[in-house]
Amino acid sequence: MFSKVHAVTKQLNQVIIGKPKQIQQALVCLLAGGHLLIEDVPGVGKTTLAHALAISLGLKFNRMQFTSDLLPTDVIGVSIFEREKSQFVFHPGPIFTQVLLADEINRATPKTQSALLEAMEEQQVSAEGQTRQLPAPFFVIATQNPTHQVGTFALPESQLDRFLMCVALGYPDPQAERALLLGEDRRALLKQLNALMQADELLEAQAAVRNIHASPALVDYLQKLAQATRESGLFAEGMSPRAAIALLQAARAWAAVEGRDHVLPEDIQAVLIPVIAHRLRPIKAMHNKASASADLLTQLMQKVPVQ
Repeated sequence: MFSKVHAVTKQLNQVIIGKPKQIQQALVCLLAGGHLLIEDVPGVGKTTLAHALAISLGLKFNRMQFTSDLLPTDVIGVSIFEREKSQFVFHPGPIFTQVLLADEINRATPKTQSALLEAMEEQQVSAEGQTRQLPAPFFVIATQNPTHQVGTFALPESQLDRFLMCVALGYPDPQAERALLLGEDRRALLKQLNALMQADELLEAQAAVRNIHASPALVDYLQKLAQATRESGLFAEGMSPRAAIALLQAARAWAAVEGRDHVLPEDIQAVLIPVIAHRLRPIKAMHNKASASADLLTQLMQKVPVQ
């Protein structure tokens, strides 16, 4: 089962050069059943990674370019009166898919951003008095530019909390950048990708991830980390119970990808930053909140004993 996951990893590394850690983090996020936020400056491969993930996992996906004039109905759908039927007929929006690529999500207004909240939490949408289920599996892979850039609206904490993981790609190293400069166009490479998994196989893998064993001692370690974020005085609010659950889910998925049937403290440490940093607000005002949270979490992790 996870041999196909490794094949997907290998294929993604051929498109996104020099970012094996971020690719594994992204795959772990989807295996854990969570939504993925890819945050970085324009032009480093955020959208390409999202496209490549959807294609490689064999999932139906829609891409939406989020803009300031986008309306909630553009995402969810709208009822239109059809004269032939003499009634209103609901026309589903692009959210009715298995993977929704929300490109530059923070360029839409908060009202439109909020249209995703119910879908991301309940895998359903409510429109015009009716609740409609979304396909399974359902993922939102969103990209966003740094909030200090022109034309961006910061995502509210409630929506950031819906993303299981937030991954930053960063600039490539000189060797990887040279391969990009001299290699084939990334958009052309996307057309050559194969679907290496199917939806039912992904659902099976997710079920296997949920069965990865977490010992009482491991849970004790996770709780110590959560308590440290709440008592350190470094953050406005500490890790919530939902964040702690998300951390354990991601650690299980990381262990599965690494070929183990049980979670180790190293698995929690591997996913702590991408799962938790975007959920916390440092008390001290800093220009880059996510980067500051990551640095503070690293300091806390070094202070919390494993045993």
